[in-house]
Amino acid sequence: MTLQRCGWVNLNNPRYVQYHDEEWGVPCHDETQLFEMLNLEGAQAGLSWETVLNKRETYRAAFDQWDVEKIARYDSAKVAKLLTDPGIIRNRLKVAATIANAQSYLKLRDDVGGLDPFLWSYVDGQALHNDWPDLSQVPAKTTLSDRLSKDLAKRGFKFVGSTIIYAYLQGIGVINDHVLSCHCHRSHRQR
Repeated sequence: MTLQRCGWVNLNNPRYVQYHDEEWGVPCHDETQLFEMLNLEGAQAGLSWETVLNKRETYRAAFDQWDVEKIARYDSAKVAKLLTDPGIIRNRLKVAATIANAQSYLKLRDDVGGLDPFLWSYVDGQALHNDWPDLSQVPAKTTLSDRLSKDLAKRGFKFVGSTIIYAYLQGIGVINDHVLSCHCHRSHRQR
């Protein structure tokens, strides 16, 4: 019997299938992964998620395993080097956004402890589970992503529009939008 998955998964890409089955919609509390995913979602703007997912390992290498302290100190020489790296999205604004996000993250960490307490406070520490019968019913953004987007932007984060933030919340499991027929929907398995 073939497992049913959400319709957006490219079944011919094992990396994509693994991401869907093991990460997407699963609550994440790891600060490094939360920062990584925020920046990867921003890098995805205007592109397919599969493009970014396929470059994930090279992103990790290029951005010092997502070491926020190092990224916050990147200088123009490092930016120039990044912009020649074919393993990442070579967009000057997106690279600059990652550096700005690292600097904003350090302030957020000082203010509230990091992305984990910040993000999860918006949902009282509990993941939101939706029961969408069909992929076409999953929204691109919500009032929650609108509020978070505005708060992150006010704190200096870049590439954090509401649609990007909604995808981010799905990716880190604050929101679980696996459709009802998907084997990853909570009605089919325990997480």
